[in-house]
Amino acid sequence: MSAESTGLRARIRYGRLTFRHWRWGRPFWAGLLTIVAGVPIAYFPYANLSIGQLTVRMATTAGSGSLIIGVLLFVLGLTMWFQSAVRIFAGVAAILLSLVSLVISNFGGFLVGFLCALLGGALAVSWAAGTPATDEPGEKAERPDGLPDAGGDGFEPVPGLTDAPAVPAQAGDPFARPEPVPTGAGGDDDTIEKGRHRAG
Repeated sequence: MSAESTGLRARIRYGRLTFRHWRWGRPFWAGLLTIVAGVPIAYFPYANLSIGQLTVRMATTAGSGSLIIGVLLFVLGLTMWFQSAVRIFAGVAAILLSLVSLVISNFGGFLVGFLCALLGGALAVSWAAGTPATDEPGEKAERPDGLPDAGGDGFEPVPGLTDAPAVPAQAGDPFARPEPVPTGAGGDDDTIEKGRHRAG
């Protein structure tokens, strides 16, 4: 095996992984379906079907409208790819244009363009950016005495058990009532003046 083939393989693998990373960060399939939907909607009104000596023209009176709808769907598909922040607007616009293409453009490119644009718009509206996966926790943390931590569940240890998690000792009696503070005592001149709080 030569070094060139390994380098080529590594470049192909790097390109594939880069494309996968790019594809996962945006509504890729929604954009692809919307771009594909624009092709039959814009093409069929200008196409001629020849069967022997018979030429069938599928043009409609709104041929320019079909071209505009097809180009707009193509642009909306690219917008879904490269500006995924406006994917909801692009998805709703693709759905509306697909509905308009039923009337204007040969039943939406003989239903092929209509269905692709409808599905692409729905996918764009429903797409949400994924959250990165959190790392799985590794080994359990160890306490200073060398025993594994039982997992900080907040329970106090049972007396006599050495493998239970340690709870730090409280300073003083935790059930003692706090001492009352007399009114006016402990007030600094810079914070309290004549019974009011000084703001500033």
